[in-house]
Amino acid sequence: MRSIKQLIQITLLCCSILCVAQKNESPNIIIIISDDQGWGDVGFNGGTDIPTTNLDQLAKEGVVFSQGYASHPYCSPSRAGLLSGRYQQRFGHENNPENIHQGEDTVIGLPTSELMISELLQQNNYQTCAIGKWHLGNASKYLPINRGFDDWYGFSGGGLNYWGKTKADKKELGVKRNGKLVPESELTYLTDDFSKEAVKYIDEYTKNDKPFFMYLAYNAPHAPIQATKEYTNMVSHIEYGDRAAYAAMVVGMDVGIGKVINKLKETGAYENTLIFFYSDNGGHSHGASSAPYRGHKGMLFEGGIREPFLISWPKKIKGNRVYEKPIIALDIFPTILSAANIKKPKTKEIDGVDLMPILENNDKTLQERTLYWRYSNGEGYAVRDKNYKFIRSYYKKASFLFDMDKDELEQHNILDQHPEIAKRLQEKYEQWSRDNITPLWPDEHLANCDREEGKRQAFIDKAISGDKNK
Repeated sequence: MRSIKQLIQITLLCCSILCVAQKNESPNIIIIISDDQGWGDVGFNGGTDIPTTNLDQLAKEGVVFSQGYASHPYCSPSRAGLLSGRYQQRFGHENNPENIHQGEDTVIGLPTSELMISELLQQNNYQTCAIGKWHLGNASKYLPINRGFDDWYGFSGGGLNYWGKTKADKKELGVKRNGKLVPESELTYLTDDFSKEAVKYIDEYTKNDKPFFMYLAYNAPHAPIQATKEYTNMVSHIEYGDRAAYAAMVVGMDVGIGKVINKLKETGAYENTLIFFYSDNGGHSHGASSAPYRGHKGMLFEGGIREPFLISWPKKIKGNRVYEKPIIALDIFPTILSAANIKKPKTKEIDGVDLMPILENNDKTLQERTLYWRYSNGEGYAVRDKNYKFIRSYYKKASFLFDMDKDELEQHNILDQHPEIAKRLQEKYEQWSRDNITPLWPDEHLANCDREEGKRQAFIDKAISGDKNK
């Protein structure tokens, strides 16, 4: 017959096992975002010049989405859509917030009325942290530590010198830890600093009873184009200077992601960690490549919105697969809720869909849906409905219609041949757009559109300057 002491010990052991089991039922969750990375700039999409060994291995152990879209062609609105699970036009976060206009009394930032995935996870026993670029408002009410993140290490603006240096009057835009500025002397190279911070947090979080949620938002390979000698040496085979410098930034991020994965494996957390990786928008025009797709960041051609996109969760998802139907970053929010077995609040609207059915069942296919993009209150917009895609381009000051089944490289505009299809898609856009609101602040990105298109046309004009038949 067991003694009372033995019974107490057995009870405590059972409770301990139960607690571990309950923790293990909820996955750790990591969203890793790259910044302005081109679709063709990873090995798992067929890229050959930039070594992305760790991302390629992660892709092999997960599911690659060959038609994975961002919800916007540039940085801040895309992130707002991701973290809210809603089209950012629904709540007026349609344009990049410019640092010069922001203050504590402004409305420039992801509206506090929007429930973010971090807030919902925090309410459901998750330990949460944000690392890296924020770009969702500089005012204190918009910062990560006031938006569902227990810890924050990063900077609030849209870009920063990779050595962490700021001008004297811009110190508040430097790297912070939970709202307090980190001395520049403690910074090395931001990509490395963010990776190290992520590794340190994983080491700490995996010792707790709570599952953790990490939002790891690299600013690489966003401009300015800066890299260390260690990473430029790793791409010495690339002869074009701008491409090599950009590639070094991608490699630095990939090395850091490898360290994060290794720490997860070392702590035993990897199998039950749900990992998302994608770029916030298409590749920029400083050495990135969205090949084979047309266009770049800011555009609504595929090169501006189709991203390197993968999801991994070894415990639940069979790896080494490619899903070829369209999905969008808005789907990450409901997928996390499903994976964590968290019910969506009745008052919370979501535009994304749960991807777990296709992640867990290779035979399943999502129900077809129409996808929408819009910038600058409709100066540019696009609609993807089944195999057809309609674009109104501010860059080109023209409209386009493509059959994506026959022409996913968007080389043949069939608008004149099928005006009835273009009209139908425009009507769908107008109906969708009626449910949106006017942007809460102006779009200064339009000047970039005019500048980039002007540079392109100047090159064309110079090339044909000697053509007597022009």
